[in-house]
Amino acid sequence: MKKGIIGKKIGMTQIFDEIGNVIPVTVIQAGPCVVAQKKTVETDGYDTVQLGFDSVKEKHMTKAEVGHFKKSGVEFKKHLKEFRLDDVSALNVGDVITADTFAAGEKVDVTGMTKGRGYTGAVKRWGHHILSMTHGTGPIHRQVGSMGANSTPSRVFKNKKMAGQYGNEQVTVLNLKVVKIDSEKNLIAVKGAIPGAKNGIVFIRDSVKA
Repeated sequence: MKKGIIGKKIGMTQIFDEIGNVIPVTVIQAGPCVVAQKKTVETDGYDTVQLGFDSVKEKHMTKAEVGHFKKSGVEFKKHLKEFRLDDVSALNVGDVITADTFAAGEKVDVTGMTKGRGYTGAVKRWGHHILSMTHGTGPIHRQVGSMGANSTPSRVFKNKKMAGQYGNEQVTVLNLKVVKIDSEKNLIAVKGAIPGAKNGIVFIRDSVKA
């Protein structure tokens, strides 16, 4: 990984290219992020930088977090994330990373938490077909169906697609194209959709499969 940044999902809109084609984009407020900690192979066994995003008051932080930021001498931040970069020598504690670290035309990977949908049935959670609506199938049409034979194996196999918690999980969308950068407002517009609700925190890095 060569670069990364923490951002906040603003929402979706559309823009037009040079020949008038409509491009659906997601707008992300990317940064400014401050380098809160720097780790090296000599001290920690690996090279990484820890970025902080979104200022917060001291009263909303734990004692451990307050001590961490006071040791580094940077402003208190609400969100922290480590990025394993190929070369961390160019960055130092206190450096600020903004949206213009990326450029239009680049491919990025965006990681975020999907919307939590609570306890849902198999039809919504896994996309199962509903049962027939006629010929005495009812009164329930959205059940998961047969769990298997009761003689052999006389149990339900692991990982069977059943009702349960849906959403609220970390998802990464790969190879999204950066369509536009607004360096003054720290905005990045990427083509397509990204995980999460509006104002959700996302992590942007250069694509690993580009």
